[in-house]
Amino acid sequence: MKTKNQLFGMIVVFISVISFGLFSCSNDEDINGEGQIKMNITDAPIDEEGVTGVYITFLGIEYQKEGGSWQTAEEFEGPVTINLLELQNGRTELLGDFTAGAGRYTGVRFKLDAATRGSTASNPGCYITFEDGTQVPLFVPSGEQTGYKAVGEFTVPVNGTVEITADFDLRKSVTKAGVTGMYLLKPTIRVIVNNEAGDIRGNISNRNAESAYVVYAYEAGSFDESESDDPEGEEVRFPNAISSTRAEDNGDYILAFLAPKSYDLIVAEIDAEGVPTVVQTVTDVTVDSRQVTIANIEL
Repeated sequence: MKTKNQLFGMIVVFISVISFGLFSCSNDEDINGEGQIKMNITDAPIDEEGVTGVYITFLGIEYQKEGGSWQTAEEFEGPVTINLLELQNGRTELLGDFTAGAGRYTGVRFKLDAATRGSTASNPGCYITFEDGTQVPLFVPSGEQTGYKAVGEFTVPVNGTVEITADFDLRKSVTKAGVTGMYLLKPTIRVIVNNEAGDIRGNISNRNAESAYVVYAYEAGSFDESESDDPEGEEVRFPNAISSTRAEDNGDYILAFLAPKSYDLIVAEIDAEGVPTVVQTVTDVTVDSRQVTIANIEL
């Protein structure tokens, strides 16, 4: 005859076995289940004056599961050409919905139809248009065989959808070579999960009516005044800004798709030659998920 202690022990073991089975099933579901990636694209403005369009042709999209190899988004139907200059101030364009295994992903990679630097491409897939009607190709340091990786992570839920946005920062991505005058494409892309992101919006008052203004968002405490100096070689000003936006004529501005954290806002006045001068700094602006933070700026 079993004692009470023996019966209690058997019950504990039974519950443990059941619990382990359920946990294992749950883990199997996480590993073997599938979900959807809904991928959008957006842009930050370009510094170059007189530009009417920056056209980027996407040939393919890949994503990488944590600890795994790169996978091709088979459902992407390329090539797709997008004028990124139209996708500012929170505007996006859908690149597609893709089926992917559930789990954590650590990278997205884009294959572009871009001419290799030094080539004589007559019909490039990536190019810039200007106010005078001219069109010039964008050249890349290497071909699109391996693609251009975006920085950011996201999780695909089992039988669910994660919506992400790739911020293709043209200000950093497109530069002009000083010697040759050719335009270079060095894609700088970050990925943000939409329902984790917030916005900063506001108005810049006491502006000079003859000037344009750009607002740069930096992770709090990371801005160095030297970043506004003339860039060397093929570098850009404000290289460590997470995002940027050009204020509207009425002073309104929007910094969209920001991760939840504290930011410093650096306001630069742009003169007739396109040279920026820092005129105001606003520190410790907090962004929360799915919230709009209002930060009005007085010069």
